[in-house]
Amino acid sequence: MIKAYIRIFLVAALVGICGVGSAQQERSRVLAFYSTNVEADHVAFAKQALTFFAEKAGHDGFDFESTTNWDDLNVERLKRVKVVLWLNDSPHSEPQREAFEAYMNRGGGWLGFHVAAYNDADTHWPWFLEFLGGGVFYGNNWPPLPAILTVDDKASPITKSLPSQFTSPANEWYSWRPSPRANRNIKVLLTLDKSNFPLGFKDILVDGDIPVVWTNTKFNMIYINMGHGDKIFTDERQDRLFEDALIWLIGNKPSQFLNR
Repeated sequence: MIKAYIRIFLVAALVGICGVGSAQQERSRVLAFYSTNVEADHVAFAKQALTFFAEKAGHDGFDFESTTNWDDLNVERLKRVKVVLWLNDSPHSEPQREAFEAYMNRGGGWLGFHVAAYNDADTHWPWFLEFLGGGVFYGNNWPPLPAILTVDDKASPITKSLPSQFTSPANEWYSWRPSPRANRNIKVLLTLDKSNFPLGFKDILVDGDIPVVWTNTKFNMIYINMGHGDKIFTDERQDRLFEDALIWLIGNKPSQFLNR
């Protein structure tokens, strides 16, 4: 009888050890891409973002890595990555772009900030344009200024911690034509409130529908327009938005976005 109890105990202990090992292996991996040879204000944001997400990794239980090598955007490297972040740039070579398309088409996650979504007539990446909702960069305010944002969907887990309106720290706000909201697959989460207009001094946003945070429901993705300068992480509510956005992406199952 004693021997039987010992065997049971050893089996239970082994199962427990294996369970712990599996749990450790299942920590989601987040990989942030950024560049250092871009606009200084975009580099400043990226450096602060790296510190912010590295700290959140310990708190929220994911593994966080970063790289300035955009060739890491390849099929093999991305196999074990749950979410990629583009902090201040986007891929420029065809192999990088193709690898990203394949990654997203099989349910990978993407969180892009500010200039990561910039596209114009010289971008020549139709897939990415559709991925973003069809909006081409149209204009911006200058200099960077704070702005009142309106939450479009308070029920979303991404915006659940936000008030219906709040003032976001100084940023360069982008407008798009057509507005991503016109795309039936786009769910807008935050919008630049019309009370901000006219916004800017040198370059002015006069009016229009200007979404600043949205997701394309065909993909596990979120775009956030904030990301210019060193003031972005000075508001706790906005910080929580960034954290909740990443947690939401990590929590989604790839199968949710297949065959859409």
